[in-house]
Amino acid sequence: MTRGSDVAATLRAAGCVFAEDEAKVLLEAANHRDELNRLVEQRVKGQPLEHIVGWADFCGTRMAVRPGVFVPRRRTEFLVRKAAMLAKPGAVVVDLCCGSGALGAAVSDQLGSCELHAADIDPDAVHCARLNIEPRGGTVHHGDLYAALPAELRGTVDVLLANAPYVPTESISMMPAEARLHEPRIALDGGTDGLAVQRRVALGAAGWLGPGGVLLMETSRHQAPGTARILGGAGLRVELASDEELDATVVICSQTVSF
Repeated sequence: MTRGSDVAATLRAAGCVFAEDEAKVLLEAANHRDELNRLVEQRVKGQPLEHIVGWADFCGTRMAVRPGVFVPRRRTEFLVRKAAMLAKPGAVVVDLCCGSGALGAAVSDQLGSCELHAADIDPDAVHCARLNIEPRGGTVHHGDLYAALPAELRGTVDVLLANAPYVPTESISMMPAEARLHEPRIALDGGTDGLAVQRRVALGAAGWLGPGGVLLMETSRHQAPGTARILGGAGLRVELASDEELDATVVICSQTVSF
């Protein structure tokens, strides 16, 4: 199998919606025919394209992604755009539940310069995030949400990014197989109602945000009212933003009182 049309036909038969685009990526990644056949076989078996080639196209940049790490979605580019509009160069930016670190890295790219920190509880995610964050001068911390962050960041964060898991536990079985089988459950499972991790992020946010700081949290259209209630209940001023084309919903929060 050497021609792009042959690869695309194989991928299309396996149910890949963007077969032609994926074929181009695999052809570029393979150094010889046997390697191409192996990569195509992995994709046909359902392994995410990004895990196969080792990167995801996110905000126009190739971000490193490794097997077992959550793949950044195109809809999350909306959160990055909103964050970049609200932040200034030199801002203190924290990417919680960072996964590959693509969000923080993309915000850093758009700002040009910032003090960048990222954190995740999954050691595989931390290792991957370092590939994206450290070349941009940032630091990746291993631990559970705010407990992973240096204490000196408390009360200084200008932009807090949180793409915390928001899928209800019982809904995970209905997700596409490539996410359900190849991405870590901890990056998907938001508890019984999907809001468990978001609650924990909300409860700690005010103490970490600096004056004028903002929290941007991705959610779904269905979960947005619940996410907004949680963040409002934590003493934050809440605004909802959405992009229909990307099917993206972000809750943007600022402090209602000074800390």
